[in-house]
Order: sequence, then structure tokens, then C-alpha cells
Amino acid sequence: MKIATIGRGNIGGGLAGLWRAAGHDVEEFGRGGGDASGAEVALLAVPSSAIRDALAAVKLDEGVPVIDATNAFYGREEGFDSLAAQVKDATGGPVAKAFNANFAALFDRLGDRDPRPGNLFVADDEAREVTERLTRDAGYEPVYAGALDSARALEDFLALMMCVRQGGMGQFFYRFAPPEEF
Repeated sequence: MKIATIGRGNIGGGLAGLWRAAGHDVEEFGRGGGDASGAEVALLAVPSSAIRDALAAVKLDEGVPVIDATNAFYGREEGFDSLAAQVKDATGGPVAKAFNANFAALFDRLGDRDPRPGNLFVADDEAREVTERLTRDAGYEPVYAGALDSARALEDFLALMMCVRQGGMGQFFYRFAPPEEF
């Protein structure tokens, strides 16, 4: 699959490496932007204050699904219920919210996990399948949490994660599963 990552930091660069290792063709775009024509999916992993500029700097084909991995560490644009809604407004295409509730510092430990840790995500129907595939290809188990209108709940979940981390656990994986899988 041809993937464009918009953002080359810990999340964007880390996932790009995992997806390359899984056999995908990944092109990374930084602040300078560029032409991502032909990409089948894009990952957006930039500071929340840079969402519009980052999307404007990268040329994507119309209708390409965008997986939004942003978090509101740098604020939110007024008028949107979630950062994912802002991404949808800027692109006009299908959007998923995923990879925002995982610690990038643990990416190198994904391969030795059995069972796989979870990756919570929400998505438009047109972005769900590709998000599930790329979640698995990165080494996570996808945990679908509903349609894109639930994105704010997933964005707010990060606050709980930071509380757990600061409470003494440090960075961690999580897993949601039905009782019979425990």
C-alpha cells in the first residue's frame, strides 16, 4: 500500500518505519510539504496548531482517507467538536482518529507482544478498513470505538492515559478484550 505520512516526528516517523517493515511504500512529508499524489492513505501526525498548514502543504488526491493522530497539546481550532472534525473539514474526505493514544517510545517493543496491545480508533466507514489494516501492520490490535463523531472522546482519553503514566506506571500498552480472551 502507498502511504503518505504528514509529520516525521515520533509518531509519524515511528509508524512510517513500522509500515515499511511490514512491506508498505511509505513517503514521509515534513514542514516543507510536497506531492503525495497516488497515496492510498495518509497519516497526519503534527501538532494540533499545525493541522491546516500541514494539510495545505501536502497534495493528496481527492477522497484519500486520512488517519488523524493529532492531540490537542497545542490547542484546538474553535468551531469543531474534535481535531478529527477539523481534519475532515480541511480535507473533505474520509477520516479516522487513531494512533493518538499510544506511546511512540514503545513502538520498538511491539513485535514481542503476545497478545498484541490495543489501538483505539474511530472512523468514517470509508476509512475503517484501511485503519484496521495499518493498525495490525504496525503491531497493534485494532479496537473500534465507533463513528468519527466519537473522536472527541478518544482525544480526551489521552488525559486519562497521562494520569495513569504520572501515577507511576510510566509509558504503557493497553488492551481491551471480551472476558473470554482474558
